[in-house]
Amino acid sequence: MKTRMTEILEIDYPILQGAMAWISRPELVAAVSNAGAAGILTTNWGADQLREDIRTIKKLTNKPFGVNTNHGLRNTEERDELIRIIIEEKVPFVTMGAGDQRPYIPVFQGGGVKTICIVPSTRLAKRIEEAGADMLIIEGMEAGGRIGTLTTMALMTNVIPEVKIPVLAAGSIVDGRGMAAAMIMGAAGIQMGSRFLLAAECGAYHPDNIRQIIAATDDDCTTIGLSRGKGMRGLKSPFSEKYTRMEIDGVPTNQLNELAADISLKVAKEGIGPDGMNGIVQVGQGVGPLRKIQSAREIVAEVIMEAEDLLRTAPLLV
Repeated sequence: MKTRMTEILEIDYPILQGAMAWISRPELVAAVSNAGAAGILTTNWGADQLREDIRTIKKLTNKPFGVNTNHGLRNTEERDELIRIIIEEKVPFVTMGAGDQRPYIPVFQGGGVKTICIVPSTRLAKRIEEAGADMLIIEGMEAGGRIGTLTTMALMTNVIPEVKIPVLAAGSIVDGRGMAAAMIMGAAGIQMGSRFLLAAECGAYHPDNIRQIIAATDDDCTTIGLSRGKGMRGLKSPFSEKYTRMEIDGVPTNQLNELAADISLKVAKEGIGPDGMNGIVQVGQGVGPLRKIQSAREIVAEVIMEAEDLLRTAPLLV
């Protein structure tokens, strides 16, 4: 399957593995890239670990992969060090989220690194395109983890006709049906996170979380923090119930922030805990098809096969 995305990234299939905090480790990244898609590493573990992780990935695959960077970091020295390492290690591309990404586009591109920026609106998409980014990711609020306020469908409807650079769709796209729908809407590819949580190579994720995802239905999904501008989506837990009560009762935002501090790391390493108070299992609303553990290669092959079958039959509808 060839699109503008596959041409730019030099990959076989137009699928990015979402950068999942504390979870997207070298084994998963390399497995996704070896499957013909593109794995993405996170930078949560700091500069020294980032360099080591990049070199580990290069030992596991000779295929393109990326690194996700957070430009909302308050520590500018840390951010600049991460950028320097990515360029020095000749990472093929980066995905950028949070903060003002525009100043870093020429920095990465000057170092030979392609840039993919995550945007939540048409206005920001146009600004990022003007700044020279290679591609965009639009991620709907159906996604797991940190979310915005627009749905995947709304973002595709609004953004894709307004920009000329390739746009990748994300947000509860977990199978070939979602991929085919996004591409018919004009997307050049997709980003998937939740589906890869069930990859056999996703060894950094606590097994209790996997069991919860497999057992979950769409009714089990919830959001916390949306009224405070820091929404997070995942599965209901005693933690989410407590957080929601405090949110509705008008507890100050700083107290809610303290309650939610480090929950992503806690849940990734320990699960939600015996009392359910470590946090929430972050996963998108498209949990229905997430029913089994597969290798990254099997996941990619299955999604592509289903999408291709649907795209072949689409012309029969008219």
